[in-house]
Amino acid sequence: MLIREEINRERIDNLIREAKRHGPFHALTHEERDETRRKFLANANLDEGLWVFGYGSLLWNPAFHYTGWQPARLYGFRRRFCLEASIGRGSPEKPGLMLALDHGGSCNGRAFHIAPEKIESETDILWMREMISGSYNAQHVRIRLPEKTVNGLTFVINRKHPRYIADIDMQETARLLASGEGHLGTCREYLNNTITHLDEMNVRDRYLHELQQKLREIDNQEMPR
Repeated sequence: MLIREEINRERIDNLIREAKRHGPFHALTHEERDETRRKFLANANLDEGLWVFGYGSLLWNPAFHYTGWQPARLYGFRRRFCLEASIGRGSPEKPGLMLALDHGGSCNGRAFHIAPEKIESETDILWMREMISGSYNAQHVRIRLPEKTVNGLTFVINRKHPRYIADIDMQETARLLASGEGHLGTCREYLNNTITHLDEMNVRDRYLHELQQKLREIDNQEMPR
C-alpha cells in the first residue's frame, strides 16, 4: 500500500537511484514533473474542484484527500496491462506489468472529487505518485457520473515511453502477473485488488477476470502432483 506520508521527493529520489542501479531507467526531474502539473491545472476550470478518474490502484489506494467518489465511466480509453513494471510491483529480478488506459473502447472506474482549496496539495501528491517516469500523460477528459458528465483528470499511457508495451497476448500477460513483484507487493495482489473493488461496484471487467482465471491455471500447472 502507498501511504500518503511516504509520497515525497526524497522517497522518489531513492526509488529512482535504486532503479538506475540495475540499468537504464527513464525518470522525470522534479521540475519536469511539476511543469506538467502546472500546465494541466492552467488549462482546467477548477472553481468547483477537480474530478480524478481512477481505474487501477487508485480504486483502492488513492493516497490523496478527496471529498467523496462516484461510479464513473470514461469513453475512448480501455484498461489494459501495457506498462512494464521494474519498480513498484515489479523489479529487475521479477518484472511485472501495470495497468494503464490505452486508446479505444470505454472503462468503468471511480471518480474522486478534490475540493478547490485542496487542489494544489493533492495534485502534488498525485503527480509524485503517478508521474515518476513520465509513463503516463495527464489528460483532460469528460467523465460520465451517474447523474451528470463532468470535466476531469486521468492518466493515460504515454505510447512513446520505453516501458510501453504495444502488443502482448493474454498468456504472456498472465505469466508476468503471476511472477511480478516489487517493493509495493505483487502484480497478482494488484490484479485481485482491482477486481475486488470493481466487483463491489457491480462492474465486471471481462479482461481482468480472464487474466485472473489464467493465473489460476498457471498455479494449477505448477502445483506438485
